[in-house]
Amino acid sequence: MEYRYLGNSGLMVSCLSLGGWVTYGGQVGPEVAQQCMKTAFDLGINFFDTAEVYSGGKCEIDMGIAIRKFGWKRSDLVISTKIFWGGKGPNDRGLSRKHIIEGTDACLKRLQLDYVDLLYAHRPDPDTPMEEIVRAFNHVINQGKAFYWGTSEWSAQQITEAHAVAQRLNLIAPLMEQPQYNMFHRDRVEKEYLPLFKNFGMGSTIWSPLASGMLTGKYNDGTIPTDSRLAIQDNPVMQRLRGNLESEDGRVKIAKVVKLRKVADLLDCTTSQLALAWCLKNPNVSSVITGASKPSQIEENIKALQIVPLLTEEIMESIEEILQNKPAQEYNFRKS
Repeated sequence: MEYRYLGNSGLMVSCLSLGGWVTYGGQVGPEVAQQCMKTAFDLGINFFDTAEVYSGGKCEIDMGIAIRKFGWKRSDLVISTKIFWGGKGPNDRGLSRKHIIEGTDACLKRLQLDYVDLLYAHRPDPDTPMEEIVRAFNHVINQGKAFYWGTSEWSAQQITEAHAVAQRLNLIAPLMEQPQYNMFHRDRVEKEYLPLFKNFGMGSTIWSPLASGMLTGKYNDGTIPTDSRLAIQDNPVMQRLRGNLESEDGRVKIAKVVKLRKVADLLDCTTSQLALAWCLKNPNVSSVITGASKPSQIEENIKALQIVPLLTEEIMESIEEILQNKPAQEYNFRKS
């Protein structure tokens, strides 16, 4: 396993991590979650990601059970959770000081932990003043309930505003952003956030590296496997993604995945491993959050680490020729 510093901090996170999203507490039971987390830990993954909204809090519960069951040393783990959607009450959502503090306490209770390493603002909150948000996250850190705080799917402008507030008040600024990033979703990480990486030393823990499974190639024939996330019927996000898959844009992307398979064959890997390695190639990516409903998927994902050194300039150019979506001419991946 490779470990990378999270932005300009001294914290090291595994470059591949395991997230819970719709899987733990929802798609699979606690026993499978435990098996997946143990496999990940045994393979060197130290970073596990969840959120208060994942499966209505059940994801945190199941991940917390696994942590206790295996008796892992707390310093060997980097645990993150996210605050925004905590319930149906008027103060159970958003980034008010009240919800950040109470929501964090609820997360820790479900995880049965004294603290999390990383605490994210799961989305921006235009209804709460930025100073209130920054002060609240600093309060949680000062209480020892989190070590670092960050953002998820914030704009560069919003993150810059948070840094300005923190600097003015001599407070801790957000260290990391958790954006979507994959071969089909590139603009924010490769263009919009570049000043953040350069000026603030921001880290990034990216999600959906396989574009909700599209980059695995399992949807190439137009069918949805019954054990896949997209087969979940009562999830509005999955319903939207199924619609995207069946759209004209979806068909164009699948055609690109078919071509990417030839590049993967050349490197003797799967398209999933190629897609993960491509994300890891970006020097501004601290960790790639993966999902898994079975331990074997984690074992396959780990093999992507062997593919990163094979992504030569020539291979990267061949990938760009297939994707045809490079957002910024001035941006280039650092050579490995």
